[in-house]
Amino acid sequence: MGALAGAATALSSAAVGQALAQDSGPTGASAVGLRDPAAAVRPKFRWWWPDALVDTGEIAREIREIAATGFGGVEIAAVTHSMDEQLDTVRYGWGTAAWRAAVEAALREAKKRDVVVDLTIGPAWPAAVPSITPDSRAAAKELAHGVAVLESGTTYEGPVPEAVSEAGEGVTDQRLLLVQTVRVSAGSTPTSVPVRLDRDTVTDITDRAAGGRISWTAPDDGGAWLLVAYWERGSGQRPEGRDHTTPLAYVVDHFSDAGTRAVTDFWEEHILTPSIRTLLKETGGTLFEDSIEIETDATLWTPALPAEFERRMGYSLLPHLAVFVEKKEKYAFSFEPSLDKAIRRDVMEVVTELYVEHHLRPLQTWAHTLGLKLRIQPYGLETDAIYKSALLDVTEGESLGFKNLDDFRCLAGGRDMGGRPLVSNEAGGTAGGAYSTKWTDTLKKLVTQYAAGVNQAVFHGFAYADAPGAQWPGFAAFSPYKGAAGYGEAWGPRQPLWRHTPQIADFLARVQQVLQTGVNRVDIGVLRQKGYAGSGLGAPWFTSDGVPVGWTHTFLSPRLLDLPSAVVRDGRLAPEGPALKALLVDGDIMINREHTLQLDVAEKLLSYARAGLPVILIGDWSDAHVPGLARPGDNERLVRLLDELQELKTVHTVADRPDVSQAIAALGLTRDVEYAQSSMLLHAHRADSTADYYFFANDAVSKKGSTGTRITQDVTLTAHVKGAIPYRFDPWTGTATPVALYARTDDGRVRLTVDLQPGAVTVLVLTRPSGAAPKRYATATQADDIRVLEDGRLEIRASAPGTYTTTLDNDRSVATTIGPVPSPVSLTSWKLTVDDWRPGASATETVHEQHELNLDALAPWTLLPGLEDVSGIGRYRTTVRLGDDWDPGTHGAVLELGGVFDTFTVRANGHDLPPVDQLTLVADLGSRLRPGANTIEVEVATTLLNRLRVARPAVFGDGKRQDYGLTGPVRLVPYARATVRT
Repeated sequence: MGALAGAATALSSAAVGQALAQDSGPTGASAVGLRDPAAAVRPKFRWWWPDALVDTGEIAREIREIAATGFGGVEIAAVTHSMDEQLDTVRYGWGTAAWRAAVEAALREAKKRDVVVDLTIGPAWPAAVPSITPDSRAAAKELAHGVAVLESGTTYEGPVPEAVSEAGEGVTDQRLLLVQTVRVSAGSTPTSVPVRLDRDTVTDITDRAAGGRISWTAPDDGGAWLLVAYWERGSGQRPEGRDHTTPLAYVVDHFSDAGTRAVTDFWEEHILTPSIRTLLKETGGTLFEDSIEIETDATLWTPALPAEFERRMGYSLLPHLAVFVEKKEKYAFSFEPSLDKAIRRDVMEVVTELYVEHHLRPLQTWAHTLGLKLRIQPYGLETDAIYKSALLDVTEGESLGFKNLDDFRCLAGGRDMGGRPLVSNEAGGTAGGAYSTKWTDTLKKLVTQYAAGVNQAVFHGFAYADAPGAQWPGFAAFSPYKGAAGYGEAWGPRQPLWRHTPQIADFLARVQQVLQTGVNRVDIGVLRQKGYAGSGLGAPWFTSDGVPVGWTHTFLSPRLLDLPSAVVRDGRLAPEGPALKALLVDGDIMINREHTLQLDVAEKLLSYARAGLPVILIGDWSDAHVPGLARPGDNERLVRLLDELQELKTVHTVADRPDVSQAIAALGLTRDVEYAQSSMLLHAHRADSTADYYFFANDAVSKKGSTGTRITQDVTLTAHVKGAIPYRFDPWTGTATPVALYARTDDGRVRLTVDLQPGAVTVLVLTRPSGAAPKRYATATQADDIRVLEDGRLEIRASAPGTYTTTLDNDRSVATTIGPVPSPVSLTSWKLTVDDWRPGASATETVHEQHELNLDALAPWTLLPGLEDVSGIGRYRTTVRLGDDWDPGTHGAVLELGGVFDTFTVRANGHDLPPVDQLTLVADLGSRLRPGANTIEVEVATTLLNRLRVARPAVFGDGKRQDYGLTGPVRLVPYARATVRT
């Protein structure tokens, strides 16, 4: 038996060792620096309102409900996608007197309940206000192109070609920006998509356009020519959903001061009453803007782009404009691939800067004057979201739209290099998940995202109670959606699962408390030439091979290297932040790994490597070139810099991605966490001056089609605090206990066992001992488990009698005898009482019907008579008899639940157990059992899907019945305990 595996492998019951740490022992909370999380640390809800058609009394009640359930914040959002009826926006629209009254009511009640209130920047998304029209200077803009085709030597005389894309509704004005002529390349045709053009033939003939007409004769050269007109106009884009305002709101230009001023001016004039201003400073959290979903059938535009492009890039955009224009998200024209990529890249670089300078920064500055922070989902365009994450008060991703964990790591890279505190997550969004979403499935997904850098969850979401046309169980912003169940979940008291949600909220709050402590420490930085987020593209080698053995990585865009944090000290990049041990540089993953690199980035890499930072280059960079349009000599200079870089001892070049491990070995790199074997174990590492905090999660969802398996393996942890010992913090109960079984490696690291069921988590904290810290610890034991008692003594536990040897850290072996232990008992007979939730007389009324069954065997409700289409709360009760030799002083038992749908609580002899890990499904009954008859109760809560399938078949009838209830098999597994004489 391995020195550290004894507790995991010796059990006749696989789950006993996982639950034994829940019963008693020192809290240790002061030792690990954790406390009950404050409201600001707790998870939040997106709170969906049917615009302002809300009752202030109901608003206050819902705030109280959210606070009492353990959530710390709400984000008020006007979202009406599910509604068939158009609201009266004159009376109840966003920004009206009714809206102000409702927001004020929410803020007042939130202040009383210590709830943080966030506000969305406008109705739905993107940012929009009703104080502009599509033709306004502040409105979102597009560039639409028109085309006339001329054969060789023919003349065009007529109106300037109209735009091929129709103008949006309400757009009445457009301005001719430019008219060009250009020859169609040989081998292409005017109907090709895209049309290949000869760059050298582009000619500006705008001066020939007068009175809306133009005349031009194509050269007689045997080729086809195009007359291309570029029209600048409003896009007419409106926020998502039904009309929210009167007059209609239109999306603002996110790349101009005028667009941002339209937002702030509207708020100042129409929303920010003196009382709301005061309340925001007292209980406001963030101003929130959703992802940058700027939509047009033409081309994204802002009027200042040509001038700003030339100022920033040093050349004119206009001769190259053709390769940037689009129709229905497809490029209309092309010069040649390398030039196309260069121009498009340069344009989006400028768009990034315009967004930051004219939208993000001024909006954030203005929010600060209100006592708010700015929270934005900074992706949605091909812009540098990693950089924006470094600037934002709070950056946010989403569980529904992000493709994998590396999408979150992109945002985390910006956050950490910018010294920002949070990566928020629009959590729990599930396509088709309305009223069928399990908390346990939500947690399995969320904990992996926590391991990837997320440390705040804003759940999608909590719906206001009612709205016109809503049916039972009430208004839900996204359900029904296009006639189907919709996405997201409408959490709240309308759901049976809400009964058990407080334990979920407390669990999440404690996890977030850990992950908001100190700073995020990461092993490797991966340089991305383009700072997109949401692409789903992983890191070379580390995503596939490094993560499963304990490596952590993050992503940096070139702009991050300009931040004050981007310095090297003691061989680490950003030593006060992520403290990266190396930078990895591959080709540009967004363009087939071309070897592109900015000159200033190459210079920085050279300076970093000279300062002692290891750098890994992938591939042959002899063909390196700068991104964007190169100036004379740029590419040659880049190659020289890279040659110089590769001569340094701190730099290692490998042929391709699979060879990265060779560079790791050659550079002598080590990771902070080392796994004994490759697995689906994920972790995050936080550190402050007093401790290292290691969050571990068993990834049950990242591999498509995998439900995951139990992970039991040794991990080796690095401690940065001298004299630190390991504590295990349980986010379900909030207790921290010293680890009794571990080993010290020769280099001072700590080696111990992590044992997690799929989706389960644990937190290990390495810090100096305090309080009743153990005088000795074990390095091996034959017992099922060993733990530290409140007075610092060691205690073993075993499910079978015998004499068990424990080896202590001083190499002394101690024999401890365990007396008789009753055999495990299968619990098959139960009395089941079901509280059946049914539609009442109104959309918000639920009536309850009771069912009672005596079960000789456990089975899903779908297989029990009368419960096939029932949703609600099930209470299972059984009696277990123990002999007179049962001694609560030396005996205990764990309850293995087997299968449960969905959340549950456990009672023993009338006493509630502390919250039980909902993923592990094992409850430690401890000393709560006694000789004779013992009553065990398990309460199970369900979703509403099974009832809704028959109550609203048009929307939910296609949903597959879910297997509710306690399905088992359930076993009571006794154990005995004895103190180890140290």
